[in-house]
Amino acid sequence: MRIIGMAGWSGAGKTTLLTRAIPRLVARGLKVSTLKHAHHAFDIDKPGKDSYRHREAGATEVLVASENRYALMHELRGAPEPNIAELLGRLSPVDLVIIEGWKVAPYAKVEVFRQEVGKPPIYPADPYILGIASDAPLPQANLPVVALSDTDAVVALMLEKSELLSVVMTRLTSASPALVGT
Repeated sequence: MRIIGMAGWSGAGKTTLLTRAIPRLVARGLKVSTLKHAHHAFDIDKPGKDSYRHREAGATEVLVASENRYALMHELRGAPEPNIAELLGRLSPVDLVIIEGWKVAPYAKVEVFRQEVGKPPIYPADPYILGIASDAPLPQANLPVVALSDTDAVVALMLEKSELLSVVMTRLTSASPALVGT
């Protein structure tokens, strides 16, 4: 498995870009998974459904399955949030895992930069940003820069800069807990 991250400020267009890039990666014959960090409470379940009622009753895990998909919900119930290394270890093997979030963690990333967000680029402070997808020229960047609107160029950059899972896991397990997300 290979790993690449997409980093950028909120509103830069990371998710929109990924919804354009993932079909291109799949069309190349790659199996792709994503790992997304949420900075807030979220729920994929609906009140009133059996699975929701099971969780509310105190179940630690609820697995819902059908002929089309399955979803495993794990309630932390006060336990620490799993870090990136733990979450990567729970994924099924695929060709490429795209991480969105944990922008300070030590794994290869492509920065998504949109000038109108009004925030400075992240790449000068993060040595793991290895390329940039931008809506504005960044002549001062010492990194490859591709147009945010050029999905094929972004996909090529993602593939070129992705790292082997073993390299990422070694770095994550030796990094400080503050950098790997806990």
